[in-house]
Amino acid sequence: MSTSELLAQLAHSYGISTEYVSNSGSTIHVEASSLVALLRAMGVALPSEPAESDLAAALQARHEHLASRPLPPALVGVEGQEHGFVVHVHDGAEANVHIELEDGSTRPAYQDENFNPPVTVDGISWGEASFHIPGDLPRGYHRIHLESLGTHHDCALIITPHRLSTTQYHVDHPAHGVMAQLYSVRSRQSWGMGDFHDLGDLAQTLADTTGADFLLVNPLHAAEPTPPVEDSPYLPTTRRFINPIYVRIEDVAEYAHAPAQLRAEIDAAGHELAKANTTPNKIERNPIYEAKLASLNALYEQGLLAETNAELDAFIEREGEGLEAFARWCATREIETTHSHRHAATVDAQDLARFYMWLQFLCSQQLEHAQQRALDAGMSIGLITDLAVGVHPGGADAATMGQWMAPEASVGAPPDPYNQHGQDWSQPPFNPEALAEAGYQPWREILSTVLRHSGGIRVDHILGLFRLFWMPRMSSPSAGTYVRYDHEAMLGILVLEAERAGAIVIGEDMGTFEHWVQDVLANKGVMGTSVLWFESDLFNGGPRQPQHYRSLAMSSVGTHDLPPTAGYLSGEHIRLREQLGVLTDDAATEDRQDVEWQNRVLDVAREHGLFHDLPDAPHTFQGLDRAERGSVEDLLVALHRYIASTPSALTCTNLVDLVGDVRVQNQPGTNSTQYANWCIPLCTSEGTPVLIEDLPELALVERVAQASRR
Repeated sequence: MSTSELLAQLAHSYGISTEYVSNSGSTIHVEASSLVALLRAMGVALPSEPAESDLAAALQARHEHLASRPLPPALVGVEGQEHGFVVHVHDGAEANVHIELEDGSTRPAYQDENFNPPVTVDGISWGEASFHIPGDLPRGYHRIHLESLGTHHDCALIITPHRLSTTQYHVDHPAHGVMAQLYSVRSRQSWGMGDFHDLGDLAQTLADTTGADFLLVNPLHAAEPTPPVEDSPYLPTTRRFINPIYVRIEDVAEYAHAPAQLRAEIDAAGHELAKANTTPNKIERNPIYEAKLASLNALYEQGLLAETNAELDAFIEREGEGLEAFARWCATREIETTHSHRHAATVDAQDLARFYMWLQFLCSQQLEHAQQRALDAGMSIGLITDLAVGVHPGGADAATMGQWMAPEASVGAPPDPYNQHGQDWSQPPFNPEALAEAGYQPWREILSTVLRHSGGIRVDHILGLFRLFWMPRMSSPSAGTYVRYDHEAMLGILVLEAERAGAIVIGEDMGTFEHWVQDVLANKGVMGTSVLWFESDLFNGGPRQPQHYRSLAMSSVGTHDLPPTAGYLSGEHIRLREQLGVLTDDAATEDRQDVEWQNRVLDVAREHGLFHDLPDAPHTFQGLDRAERGSVEDLLVALHRYIASTPSALTCTNLVDLVGDVRVQNQPGTNSTQYANWCIPLCTSEGTPVLIEDLPELALVERVAQASRR
C-alpha cells in the first residue's frame, strides 16, 4: 500500500474521517498533516512526518493489540437483546467467562463457535473465543470476568434501556416552557446577577403567570475557582460540578447563625452589588464572585454547624473521588493564582479542599430547593439543565480527567453559511479509545450529577455523541475533520442515566449531521430541537408548515445563539456581525436574503390564521421591508402561535421574547474582547432592566405567554 493508503487505513481504524461532506454539500478531503496530528492526539505513536514504514508499523501494532487483548474495553448492550463479544487467551487455553451484575449476583455467559485462526504476538500464540450475554439481563452497570491460566481480567458491561420511557408522556400530553439565561435574570435581592434563589423565584413566577411546565436554563457548570472567571457557561472548567457564583449567600444555614457584625458586612457587600440590578450594563462576574467567595470564606472560618458537617460528610462520601479530585484542584489553583492569605505557609490545603467541597454541597442543596419550588408551583417537569459540549483546556476536567481526553486536539465546527470561518471552541475532546477503556465511567458521572436535581437535560450539540469535529490544537477549523464515537455506548448511557433520574432528554441536533442520526435519537426516545427560522420543507424549500414539525422535539422561535426575536426581526444579527467583522458577504445582501426568508415564514403564519385578531397585519408580507411589517409585538405573538400549533412534544419560549428584549446574548465566533457574550442582563426593548418581580406586570409577558400556551 502507498503512504496515503496506509494513513487512511490507520485513520479509519481510530474513527478519524479522511473526508467529510460540508454543510453546502461539497466533499472536503482532509490533509495528511491533519490526520497525522489527530492520530498523535489520540495517543498513536507516530512521528510528525511519518514514513511509509512508520505507518505500516502502527497498523501492525494496532492489529496485534486488538488480537491479543483478553477482553474488549467495554461492552454496551440494550435490554432484551443478546450481545456477542470475543475474548483472547493463549491458544488452546480454556476461557472461563461469567457476568457479575450490579447487585452482586452472577450470571453465565454463553460460548459460541469461533473458527478464526490464532495470531502470534511477541512469540505468543493468541486464540480467539466468542461469547454472548443472555437477553434478559437487567439495566445497569455490570462486569464481565474472564479467567484463563490462573489470570483474571474484567471489563464493564452496561445494559441500557431500549427507549427512554419518559418521552411518550409528553408526546401524548404536549408541554410548554420557558428558556432563560440564569445569570441575566435578577431580583431585588440579587448580587448583580441571577442565583439559585432567583431560579426558584423565576420558576414559580413563570408557572403562575404563563402556566409553564418547565424552565430550561443555561449550563450551570463550574468556572474557575477564583476570579477572573470565564463568562461563557459553554466553556466551563468542569461539566460535572456546579458554579458557586450562583449560591445565594443569605440562604446558607451558617449565615443565619453568624455573628451580627459578620452578617452586617455580608449584607453591605450584597447591597452594594445589588445596585447593578437596575442597570442595563454588562454583568461583571469577577467582583460578584470575589464578594461571594469572601463571604463564604468568612462563614466557613466561623465553623460549620454540626448538622451541616454531618450532611457534608455524607455528600462527600456519595460523590467519591471525583469530588475530592476536583476540590484538590480548586485548592491548588487558588493557592497558586491568588494574592491572598492563601499563600501563607500555614495554609491547610486539606481544609481548603473541604471548603470547595462545601461549596459544591451548597450548590447541590440550593439547586435541589429550586427544583422543588418549580414542582411545587405546578410545573410538570420543572428545571431542565443544559450540558455543554466540552470544557476549558486549562480547567479541572482537563486536569483530573486528562487521561481520558485528547489535549492536543480542539473541538469546533467546520465552516458553514452561518459562520463562514468555522469555529474553534478550544475544548479538548474525550478520547473515544480511552473513554471506552475506562468503561465510560467519566461520562456516567457527569450525567448522573447534572441530572440529579432536574426534570430533564438538554445536551448541547448531541451530534457529538456520534462524531465530533476535531482540529489539531492551535490550527484553523479548515484543518479539522470528524472523529467518530461509539454512539450506541454514549447515547445508551445518557438514556440509562435519564431513565434512572426520571428525566426527559432533549438533544440539540442542528447543524451538519448524517441523515440517519435523527432516526437513532428518535428511536431512543431522545427529543430533537427545532428552531422556527431554520426549519424548511424538504420538497419545496419553503418554511416548514407548522403541522409538519416533528412530534419528538422541543420547538421554539429562537435560540440563545440568535438575537431575541424582536432583535432578529429588526436585523440585529446582521448589524452586529457587520460591526464585528464576521460577515463574508456584504450586509445589504445578507439583509435582503434574511428579510425575504422572514417574510416567507410570516406569510405561512398568516395563511394559518395566526394573525386573525391582529388587524394591522399586512395581507401579505412579500416584498415588505422590516419597517413595513407592522408592530413587532404583533409579529412576536403570531410567531409564538406558530410554534404552539405544532405537534412537538415540547415548545419553548425564550424569556427575552416575553419582555421584548433585543440584545444578543451570544454572538458565535466572537470572544469577550469583541462582544459582551453571556453578560447581557434581561431588559425591555427600550433597554429598561426587568427584574423577576416585574414580570407579572408586563403586558407583553401575558400576550406572548397566551400565544405560547398549547
